[in-house]
Amino acid sequence: MIAQTPNAGDLNAAKLRVVVAEREEKATHPGLAARFLNLDDFQRAARHRLPRQIYGYYAGAAETGQSFRDNRESFEELALVPRVLANVSRRSAHTTLFGRDYSLPIGISPMGLSGLSTFEGDLVLARAARAENIPMVVSATSIMPLERLAQEGGASWFQAYLPGEAERIDAMVDRVETAGFSTLVLTADVPVPANRENNVRTGFSIPMRPSLRLAIDGLTHPRWTFGTFLRTLAQGSPRFENMDAFRGPPVMSRNLVRQIGARDQLDWTHVARIRQRWKGKLVIKGLLSAADAAKAAQMGADGIVVSNHGGRQLDGAIAPMRMLPEIVKQSGSMTVMVDGGFRRGTDVLKALAAGADFVFIGRPFLMSAVFGLDAVRHAISLMGEEIGRDMALLGINRLDELDASFLRKVK
Repeated sequence: MIAQTPNAGDLNAAKLRVVVAEREEKATHPGLAARFLNLDDFQRAARHRLPRQIYGYYAGAAETGQSFRDNRESFEELALVPRVLANVSRRSAHTTLFGRDYSLPIGISPMGLSGLSTFEGDLVLARAARAENIPMVVSATSIMPLERLAQEGGASWFQAYLPGEAERIDAMVDRVETAGFSTLVLTADVPVPANRENNVRTGFSIPMRPSLRLAIDGLTHPRWTFGTFLRTLAQGSPRFENMDAFRGPPVMSRNLVRQIGARDQLDWTHVARIRQRWKGKLVIKGLLSAADAAKAAQMGADGIVVSNHGGRQLDGAIAPMRMLPEIVKQSGSMTVMVDGGFRRGTDVLKALAAGADFVFIGRPFLMSAVFGLDAVRHAISLMGEEIGRDMALLGINRLDELDASFLRKVK
């Protein structure tokens, strides 16, 4: 659960000044500070840098996009109630999660095919997260082996898509443990692939298929083609390296769907099996039901991520922020995390006030990765600056001061 670090008083103020100084120094990188003022700026810029198919895959949602839109609208329906004359000179956004101290109450969500955003994109995200002292969750659909991301990127969280097959589950859990990860995140809301019509319209598919449209789009985006795609191909055909205990199939494999396995057979008995075998922290991601949260607590999960998969799975699924207070009440001693539509420091503080312990952010950090390591660090810094500024304007020094009294529903 969220806890203020033991350091307090003048020491916290000194730490804040050091962090601000470091961020000001980092902002001197040519063009970053002037070009990117908030997280949305990265997506607007990435749209021009990436081929249409890749951008569409990253930015798209399921069917009508109702859940995707509602994620943002749910924040607009909550207003903040600030306190004044609170002497906020000693504020700190440091957060403790699963016994580890982080600089901010945010982390980078697992995102598939991040390696196509920029060359070795997964490693770029992991290194940026380590440098800024926030967690990054390695995706099962990464095209870089999880072992390398742990060794070279310092990643300690891994997200798994698992079929309902005991032997494959056991083998994958053992692989993650051997690689040195401390937190296993089981994604539970993808029993079948979603209906993402946007991908069809842009020409994107899994498995990826070469086409004239893709070739033309590559020629019109030479920086991505030569800087990312061809450099990646030079290392060999990209594969889903972390789908199973063994090396996964190439992203262009015709047998990809068959090799993934039957996720629609996964159920709570498999969670019990994982819990018995996995000795680290176990997190279940993709919950929107308070009843499921209670079940996760009963099964011994250490935490949950309240999520509708960024609007990319069940279209019309309720926004996580709308369910968060109800789920928190059923969470027991579990750590409650949330993702979905977070773009501003005020969004993060609203979630913490509503009972969340931590927030994960996906698309914006992936869009920033398009522009390299410094850009991802800048994106994290922007969120840190917003959170620190908003804490002062709210009248708090510590994140654990937040509660529901700071929120009012206005729509």
